Amino acid sequence: MDNENQVMTDVQVTENGKVVFAPDVVATIANLAASEVEGVTGLGGGFADSITSILGGKKSLTKGVRVEVGNEEAAVDMSINVKYGCKIQEVSATVQQEVKKAIELMTGLRVVEVNVFVQSVTFEVEKNDKK
Repeated sequence: MDNENQVMTDVQVTENGKVVFAPDVVATIANLAASEVEGVTGLGGGFADSITSILGGKKSLTKGVRVEVGNEEAAVDMSINVKYGCKIQEVSATVQQEVKKAIELMTGLRVVEVNVFVQSVTFEVEKNDKK
C-alpha cells in the first residue's frame, strides 16, 4: 500500500471525460461507514497518525484507514477500537459489510477485501456529577 496518495482510478470514461477518485476519498468513506457501526468507538491509527493529530490538532477522516485502489477494485485495511462488552467478531463483520457497501454504492468500485484490525477495547467512563 505504498504511494497511496499517488494512486487514482478511472471509474468511468465517457465522451464528456472521466471520473477519478483519490485514495483519501475512499478512505474517508470507509471511516464514516465504520464509525456508524454499533460497538465501534473510534478508528485507530499508528504512531504517525497520533503525532499528526497532536501537532495539527485537526481530526483526520482517514486515520486508521489505508486503501489500495486499482482500475475497478479497492482493498481496505482499517484499525478499529471496540466498546467493551460488544461481541468483537460481530462488530468486525458488520464493519466489513458496511464499509464494502458504502464504497461500492458511492464510487462504483468493487471492494475485494476489507481487513479489520481490532486495535483496542475501550471502556465507557461514567461521569459523576456530584459537587
